[in-house]
Amino acid sequence: MALMTRTRELARRCWPWLRIPFWIGMGLLFGFVLPYTLVLNKRVQDRFNELVFAVPTKVYARPLPLAAGTPMTPAALELELTFAGYSNDGKGQVAGSWVKQGARYTIASRGYAGPDGGELPKRIRVTLGRGSVQSVQDAASGKPIELAHLDPARIATLYGASQEERRFVRLADVPPLLVSGLQAVEDRDFNHHIGIDVSAIARAAFANLRAGHTVQGGSTLTQQLVRNLFLSRDQNLARKINEALMSLLLEAHYSKGRILEAYVNDVFLGQQGGQAVHGFAAASEFYFGRRLEDLRPQEIALLVGMVKGPSYYDPRRSPQRALTRRNLVLQEFFETNLISAGQLNAAQAAPLDIVKNGQLPHNRFPAFMDLVRKQITADFDEQALREGNLSIFTTLDPAAQLYTEQAITSTLKGLGKRGDGVQAAAVVTDAHSGSVLAVVGSKTPGDPGFNRALDSRRPIGSTIKPFVYLVALAQPERWNLASMMDDSPVSMRQPDGSYWTPQNDDHRSHDPLIMVDALAHSWNLATIHLGLQVGLPRIQAFLKSFGIGDINPSPSLLIGALDLAPLQLTQLYQYLAADGHALPLVAVRGVLDGNGRTIKRYQVQGGRGEYQEAVRLTTWAMQQVAEYGTASALGNSALASLHAAGKTGTSNDMRDSWFAGFTGEHLAVFWMGRDDNKPTTLFGASGGLRAWRDLFAKLPSRPLSAAPGEGLEMAWINPASGRRTEPQCEGAQQVPVIAGTLSADAEGCFWQGIQSLFGGSDNPPPPAAGAAPAAPGAPSGN
Repeated sequence: MALMTRTRELARRCWPWLRIPFWIGMGLLFGFVLPYTLVLNKRVQDRFNELVFAVPTKVYARPLPLAAGTPMTPAALELELTFAGYSNDGKGQVAGSWVKQGARYTIASRGYAGPDGGELPKRIRVTLGRGSVQSVQDAASGKPIELAHLDPARIATLYGASQEERRFVRLADVPPLLVSGLQAVEDRDFNHHIGIDVSAIARAAFANLRAGHTVQGGSTLTQQLVRNLFLSRDQNLARKINEALMSLLLEAHYSKGRILEAYVNDVFLGQQGGQAVHGFAAASEFYFGRRLEDLRPQEIALLVGMVKGPSYYDPRRSPQRALTRRNLVLQEFFETNLISAGQLNAAQAAPLDIVKNGQLPHNRFPAFMDLVRKQITADFDEQALREGNLSIFTTLDPAAQLYTEQAITSTLKGLGKRGDGVQAAAVVTDAHSGSVLAVVGSKTPGDPGFNRALDSRRPIGSTIKPFVYLVALAQPERWNLASMMDDSPVSMRQPDGSYWTPQNDDHRSHDPLIMVDALAHSWNLATIHLGLQVGLPRIQAFLKSFGIGDINPSPSLLIGALDLAPLQLTQLYQYLAADGHALPLVAVRGVLDGNGRTIKRYQVQGGRGEYQEAVRLTTWAMQQVAEYGTASALGNSALASLHAAGKTGTSNDMRDSWFAGFTGEHLAVFWMGRDDNKPTTLFGASGGLRAWRDLFAKLPSRPLSAAPGEGLEMAWINPASGRRTEPQCEGAQQVPVIAGTLSADAEGCFWQGIQSLFGGSDNPPPPAAGAAPAAPGAPSGN
């Protein structure tokens, strides 16, 4: 009681001197500090909510299937492993690593969950030989594995409609050693302080005073995060006060876990050109070429150590300094019981193992991603993509994509000055399923600009011709590959009174001529005559069945006066490659939610094939294009064993160069031309075909069967008459026909010679070719 009385008396006596400072202090508190704190509070909450709680959509390539008999080369397998973030560590023991011993690869897979179920992590032994996988075995037991998949590479991150070059990881997915080690090195009292640590500040001040310079910092992880998110690097009192206030506010609103998660994703850890490396996940890929989850203790220690000074401890520029810092951090890990003595010794003895050419995660395949967006926007809106924590599994084949890009680059480079100003695009699919494996929209890989593969509609030239022949062959009572063709000159009056007078590429007519040779050599006049006999309406109806609109109703359609994007032409050729099954082109396999449940699966149900005998005849004829026709560069190369079927295409004045071709496993369509529509001086064979050939020189693929398909039989025919003949007769040619449609009566060699003596076949020879030039706008012949 007496104490309270004395206290009141002291306050009464001091009040006259304290009154003015008290009211000034209250005025500052309510007039400035509280309003200012409220402003800071709103800023902290708005920025932090934006940073932490929106989980973007992750996009993945397809898992790599490995089974005995799968086409595969060492270069392709190593490319796939590297792109998926696997490291060649010489042991193949740690998940996400591999080692090579001769033709045998030991791979420690990471496992994955996908729309088709996924696989658990496992160690497998893959043996390659003769261009394919010879065997797949369990590395521990040696037992054969029928089919294994490697986890797919992550290829993009979608933040709604936009796409950014960064990685976001949940704290639960961060290695425990990194979480604990970061606190041990940077902020041991993180779980107990309120945003600022007075005792740590006092310890640092004493240590710095004793050393005479700064040797220790007292800032908490929360303060470091505030500094990165909100403040400049200026060293002044106002910034320090703001830092302390914001740290207190951050701790008041959010849990320690959320603050730590934000720190792990935002901390600055290096620079690549003008782009900063933010977050441990991005740094893991940048410095080690591997995912954060797969890092070893010594690698985690290096990243934690770099927090103190990313530039000073840069392992590429200052490897010895970085090594010393890493080993010091490992020692702290040991002293705080995070690693054992054995782990400490092994980790400190390990080299830095920094990848030479580190790359930040970024949108490597913008043209392919354009197609992915088009196919998922009907099912997922922008908010779902930005915040839904979705995983999109695509059909992208990294080897096919990268080899396609390289094929375009090498082809244009090989053209020299002729390649100046020439652009390019390509689409590669699975020949049987319609899965899109690669899309290139520009000659510059990774160019996010105009996507020529999807959006550039150009005249397709002679690549349309197989479909003219297909529609004819669908009427086997009238036509077969041995049918005699009319290759005489064409002169047709147009609505404006002028005459359309197309020519063959060699400015000649050819007689006698059978259908397979007309397609192989891409003769315009024979194709026009055939198309007019078949009927333009019938051919237009066939093309429209694939969703193609704005079809030119004039006869010039028959030789390629039709503007299509490479993706549209690929859709047409997919029908041939899939043996007469009309399959939609699909770039997305499925979508998983944040809990790994499949919420959407994109499956193609192939119906009954149509006109399959006609498709098989057309395919065989296209194989002759590659054997002795306009694409004979394939038949004369090391790729002859693929028995590829294809067709060249060149538009008027050589403005567009096309090649579409397929093997037993892959279909690829290439286009080359100029954006300003000027001539390129390239034929289909000197542009698109060269790129196709460069692609399949690297891409492992199954050959297409050289034998005629089911429902067909081989027949020897006389190319001068189109009738059956005997194999030993001079000039006899073998072609497939639909079983039972060609007369069994065969011309003998004697009667064949007599016919030749008296003028050849029963068909009158066509008149000589005219010399009139092709009409403006008419496509070229090959």
